[in-house]
Amino acid sequence: MTHKPSGPHRAHRFEHLHRRVLESPVGLGWNRGREMELLHRAMGFAALGFVTLVPLLVVVAAADPVSAEGFARWLGEGLGVSPGSQRQVEQLFGMPGQALQRTTAFGLAALAVFGLTFGSAVQTGYEKVWDLPTARWHTMWRHVVWLALLILFLVVFINLPEPDSVVATVFTMIADLLGTVVFFWVSQRILLGGRVRWRALLPGAVATAVSMLGLRVFSQLVFSPLIASNAVTYGPFGTVLVIQSWLVGVGVVVYGGALAGRLVHEELTRRRLLRAVEHDDL
Repeated sequence: MTHKPSGPHRAHRFEHLHRRVLESPVGLGWNRGREMELLHRAMGFAALGFVTLVPLLVVVAAADPVSAEGFARWLGEGLGVSPGSQRQVEQLFGMPGQALQRTTAFGLAALAVFGLTFGSAVQTGYEKVWDLPTARWHTMWRHVVWLALLILFLVVFINLPEPDSVVATVFTMIADLLGTVVFFWVSQRILLGGRVRWRALLPGAVATAVSMLGLRVFSQLVFSPLIASNAVTYGPFGTVLVIQSWLVGVGVVVYGGALAGRLVHEELTRRRLLRAVEHDDL
């Protein structure tokens, strides 16, 4: 005859399980993400990016001498959409030539300033990830460098040659992944003002790059059909909704990848310290 655990014993087991979950990597990530308001920051990333960064990228993409197909192609490559959904995106952003013709020098300068505010928002998110104080105002030049780096990265990413074989496809994917790792690795170092070591930032860059690849696959399966269906139901506004949802996902990946990288770095550091202590005891 089996005996059921008593009330106090069952409560003790539940508390022990609850403590184990909280101390696990998943529990630590969940708590820290909640503390830094990860979803809220991702939504702010999407809203600010669409209002401040996208207009600047529209003009830059229109002036791209290689592709010359405009921001719609850039966004379509990032989303990985089908040809039908790509046409809906192109209709939303219009022809590239119109962006250049209707943009004045003052307007371009204003777009650049707005783009810098987006860099400031990303910097704040990284500072929250690493529990760092807000950087001083004289470090704003780093936003200029980061914005130029972002535009360069997008231009190179979009103008990669189309693979014509399986080997070329694999090579392109590896180059894309490594390039994304380098971009987010350097981005964190620049925006954090060198306050975190390169070695500590590498896991976050790798996690962000792998998550971006996963988001692109998810976009092909989910967002691409949504663009086509929402365009029929809601018109251009439906396409905007899908793009905004995708940008929220990008925000979660950018901040969540950096947070996951910090957790990995702390765990690796803890293990190195334990091995050092054990070695000293021997």
